Amino acid sequence: MSLKSPFLKGLQEEMRIRGYSIRTEKTYLYWIKAFINFQHKRHPETMGTEEVTQFLTFLANQRNVAINTQKIALNALAYLYQKHLHHELGDLGFCYATKQRHLPTVLSPSEISLILNELDGRDRLIIELLYGSGLRVSECLRLRIQDIDIDRASLTVRDGKGHKDRQTIL
Repeated sequence: MSLKSPFLKGLQEEMRIRGYSIRTEKTYLYWIKAFINFQHKRHPETMGTEEVTQFLTFLANQRNVAINTQKIALNALAYLYQKHLHHELGDLGFCYATKQRHLPTVLSPSEISLILNELDGRDRLIIELLYGSGLRVSECLRLRIQDIDIDRASLTVRDGKGHKDRQTIL
């Protein structure tokens, strides 16, 4: 099923109406399409708990995905069945992924200085905001002058993750 399918288009439209972020929409559609392809392009209405369990177990055992990846796939399928098709999935006795995610490598302050010294102007400001304030790229791109409070050395991040506003340091 491509996104040209009326079923997937309807699913995408419903997510937009419910206010899901574009990123969540793309992620959910990816995992729903992967599930449909795994089940030889059967329509989700003809499948249920058993097929979802098979798919999630396949992700853990054959694809060796991280547990968080498996949880994202589960969330996508739960959305599909509970919110879109209005079917309860029941007890999913799938095999949980055990692959642990690796901790990120953190740059030292001297390494950060080396990088910042190679940048200037707008690029340097963007990297300093991302690094120093802990902003996500999408949040940085949405910043406006009125979001900066120099007196309090703070930023107002509007419509961040989960469509929430938050304050962070400048």
